[in-house]
Amino acid sequence: MDLRGKNALVTGAGVRVGRAIAHALMREGANVAVHYHRSEHGARQTAVEGETMGRRAPLVQADLTDPVAAEALPARAAELLGGGLDVVVNSAAIMERRPLQEVAPEDWERTMSLNLRAPFFVSKGAARVMAERGGAIVNIADLAAFERWAGYPVHVLSKNGVVVLTELLARALAPLIRVNAVAPGAVLLPEDWTEDARERLKVTTPLRRLGSPADVTGAVLYLLRSDYVTGETLVVDGGRRVR
Repeated sequence: MDLRGKNALVTGAGVRVGRAIAHALMREGANVAVHYHRSEHGARQTAVEGETMGRRAPLVQADLTDPVAAEALPARAAELLGGGLDVVVNSAAIMERRPLQEVAPEDWERTMSLNLRAPFFVSKGAARVMAERGGAIVNIADLAAFERWAGYPVHVLSKNGVVVLTELLARALAPLIRVNAVAPGAVLLPEDWTEDARERLKVTTPLRRLGSPADVTGAVLYLLRSDYVTGETLVVDGGRRVR
C-alpha cells in the first residue's frame, strides 16, 4: 500500500505510541482522523502537526469502552476525512498493574472493554466502511500477549485476545481487508518506573537497549506496505521473547 493520499484512523492518537503512529502515517502522506477520549490537548497538537504537513487531520472524540461508539467511529472518521477510509490502527489501550488477588470486577471490565472489545467493534465498523475498496487494519498488541506477567493478569489476557482477534479478523475479512498486529516490548515505559528498573530491563534485553516509538511505527508501516501479509503479529521487543 502506498500511503500517499490515503485516509487513516488512529485510535488513542493524542498520546504515546498512538500519537507517534499518527505522525508516521502523516509523514508518509496519509490524512489521519485523530481519535481521542480524554486527551484532547495531545490530540489537538497531533492534528496541528499534521495540518502543518498539509494533511487533513480532523479530531474525532469517542469513548471506546462504549461498543456502540466504537463501531460507529470508522464511519465518523470517513465522513470527516472525505473519500472513505483505507487504514485503521487500533492503538487505544490501558495497562494497569493488578496482581490476581487485587483484581476487582471493575478492573477487569475497564481493561477488557478498551483493550479487546473496542478493537473488535472498531474493526467491525471499519469492515463495513472498507467493504467496497478494501484496506488494512493494524492492531497494537503487546509482548505481554506471549508472556505471563503475574502483576498484570488482565492486561496479559486482553493483549493475548488482541493477537487471536487479529487472526480471526484476517480470516474473516480476506481478501479485501488485511489485518495484522504489532506487539511492542519495552517502549515508552510508565513514567513512575525508576532508573534502576529501566536499567535492569535494558540489560536483560538481548539487544541491550529499550525500544522507541520509531521501532513501533516502522513495524506498522511495514505491515501496511506489505500487501501479501495478513493475520500476523510482528513482535518488536529487542529479543526479549527469546531471551
